[in-house]
Amino acid sequence: MSNLLDPTVLCFVVGLIAGLAKSDLKLPKSSYEFVSLYLLLAIGLKGGVQLGKTDFATFLPALLGTIALGLVIPVIAFKILIWTKKFSRVDAGSIAAHYGSVSAVTFATAISYLETQNISYESYVTTLMVILEAPAIIVGIYLAKGGFKAVDDRKELMRDILFGKSLFLLGGGLVIGYVASEAKMKQLDPLFVDLFKGFLALFLLEMGVKTSQQMSLLKKTGMCLVLFAIGMPLISGTLGIGVGKLIGMSDGGVLILTILAASASYIAAPSAMKIAVPQASPTLSLTASLAITFPFNIIVGIPLFLKIIQSI
Repeated sequence: MSNLLDPTVLCFVVGLIAGLAKSDLKLPKSSYEFVSLYLLLAIGLKGGVQLGKTDFATFLPALLGTIALGLVIPVIAFKILIWTKKFSRVDAGSIAAHYGSVSAVTFATAISYLETQNISYESYVTTLMVILEAPAIIVGIYLAKGGFKAVDDRKELMRDILFGKSLFLLGGGLVIGYVASEAKMKQLDPLFVDLFKGFLALFLLEMGVKTSQQMSLLKKTGMCLVLFAIGMPLISGTLGIGVGKLIGMSDGGVLILTILAASASYIAAPSAMKIAVPQASPTLSLTASLAITFPFNIIVGIPLFLKIIQSI
């Protein structure tokens, strides 16, 4: 309940209600694009500064665990979707890629929640998000296509994955934060630290509106997709808890890894799937990830997973 009363989450709820009520509330496209770029760069910069303070020996187990999650989660999602006999191979692979990849906004909301609760977390968690993005998309494409030979333009695909705005800005921010001195990075705090929650609130307001638009498609996609979009985050989140606890992360760090595992992409993965698997239905993937999994994680998943983590 405490997460639902967080101002940033309440902004999401307001946007959701506005969209369902057919309000004309909407961020201008240019503003939405600016805020999304700001959040990605801010997350990367903060992560880079913290990564500079991290010992590689401490980071290595988390690195390997994250790669393992990125490889395993899309396979599990794919197997479940095929088992239902409701989805074609290409659609199952595309959806699996979305669920193996990550949501930067869900990550940012989890970070905000931990800071509000005064719960510490490992300094390298942003790096884990960057690492988790690509493997899952590649595995999802492989599953959808039955191999990489069927991908028409592999060069364009790899360019889109590695140099798409989300991964590129996160990675670029990490490098800047890592190589620049902490004193110089402090000069950027008024913009990238002090205003972060305000911009996150604006972004979640717009995400609420966008989520309401995807909800109108739920009748077309069927109950099977709804159940998957709620059940899969619980499965992958449980895997995240297991990996985080196994490698000895703090409760805050385990929550971040869990949310990374449980979240679903709606930026990087759709772009990659459009190139690699154009036959796949974007409606299925976006409805599941944006209309169901995103609000579930924001409102229910974050506090629920933290409660489970703290009880173990």
